[in-house]
Amino acid sequence: MPKAFIKTYGCQMNEHDSSKMMDVLTDKGYKGTQNIEDADLIVVNTCSVRHNPENKVYSFLGRLADLKKNNKELIIAVAGCVAQQTGKQILDRSPVVDMVFGPDNFFELPQMIESVKNGQRVLMTEWRDRTDGNVQNFIPEQWIEAGHADGPKAYVAIMKGCNNFCSFCIVPMTRGREAYRHPENIMREIHNLVDKGAKELWLLGQNVNSYRADNRGFLELLDDISKVEGLKRIRFTSPHPKDWNNKLSDLMAERPNICNHLHLPLQAGSNRILKLMRRRHTNQDYLDKVQYLRSVCPAAEISTDIIVGFPTETDEEFEETLNMIKQVQYSQVFSFKYSPRPGTKAEEMPDDVPLDTKRKRLERVIKTQERINEEKLAPYIGTVHQVMIDGRHPKKPDIINGRTDGHRPVAVKGSNANIGDFINVRITGFHAHWLEGMQEK
Repeated sequence: MPKAFIKTYGCQMNEHDSSKMMDVLTDKGYKGTQNIEDADLIVVNTCSVRHNPENKVYSFLGRLADLKKNNKELIIAVAGCVAQQTGKQILDRSPVVDMVFGPDNFFELPQMIESVKNGQRVLMTEWRDRTDGNVQNFIPEQWIEAGHADGPKAYVAIMKGCNNFCSFCIVPMTRGREAYRHPENIMREIHNLVDKGAKELWLLGQNVNSYRADNRGFLELLDDISKVEGLKRIRFTSPHPKDWNNKLSDLMAERPNICNHLHLPLQAGSNRILKLMRRRHTNQDYLDKVQYLRSVCPAAEISTDIIVGFPTETDEEFEETLNMIKQVQYSQVFSFKYSPRPGTKAEEMPDDVPLDTKRKRLERVIKTQERINEEKLAPYIGTVHQVMIDGRHPKKPDIINGRTDGHRPVAVKGSNANIGDFINVRITGFHAHWLEGMQEK
């Protein structure tokens, strides 16, 4: 039986795509392997949202040369956003690569593999038909509803692509315009996953709350999903602030299985920079929505994305970003130095913030968030929270790991609970961003 190894870079959508690729390969007789040296097929599923992951891809490909030299039958593929973005350049730059394909094409893996075995190098980055924005037009029905579960957690892509064209973002070029699955198709997959034992569901999309299909928006879809019997937790990523509204906050507060957890990317605190970024919201719009959410759902944990050093960002405008971080009091901040991406509007702007300035600003964001995190975690000590166990500590056999409803990671000591169990945990301390606790008897 041939073996496949998939290396994934990037977001949960990429992880989901990788799982679907493995489903396709398994159906064609492949077995997954964690040992790259045993693989007959290596797929590198890439991310190009920022420049650094792209560099890592080429570095990883360089390390595969010896494997290819020692195994002439080894097939190496590059998939995902870098593949869509650069296409033939990868084949020209990396002679070890046999095939390159984009996010719309991975269901054609069996045909591509056969072409390579027949002596061809494959390039497949054509967009599939997106008539009416319908995902079913380019993903075979048999795979859409198969569903993918990772232990007690399951991931469901309700849409793909993005229509926002934020000036810094390459996603519309690498993932295409928005396309949505029919609600009944999504619901069938979710019921299948719950029947298989899924307890926590993640809804995925580049801009998940812009979903619209069959006269139904994200609010109506989320309402329906929250009524599925046996589904204990629902999460979603990533919503856009311009599409978030108070009705969604009300639904979060009303339905106990919609988690008190919202990832709401801010990107910058200055209104001038937000306008240059084409974010279509102001900092006050953002604050108003956050404040309303917390008024109806006080336990809500909010995380965000921050870009520092966007073109023309001044020291004063960066301070506005820090002030927003302090005002919102995030649970987690994913922060990055700006890097121009090909084909974006921001690439036409002068990248005029010095690298050292970007680095110092990033350090200040990280330190500010670390202080906030300590202040927010300290009150947890002595409180009891329901935790879903999702794994074991890789080095400490007496510790199991889980997440609170608000997505806080918890290390639980001395429990005999199993993966997928929901247990009550009394918090005894914290280390970095991890809570520590003991199971309540």
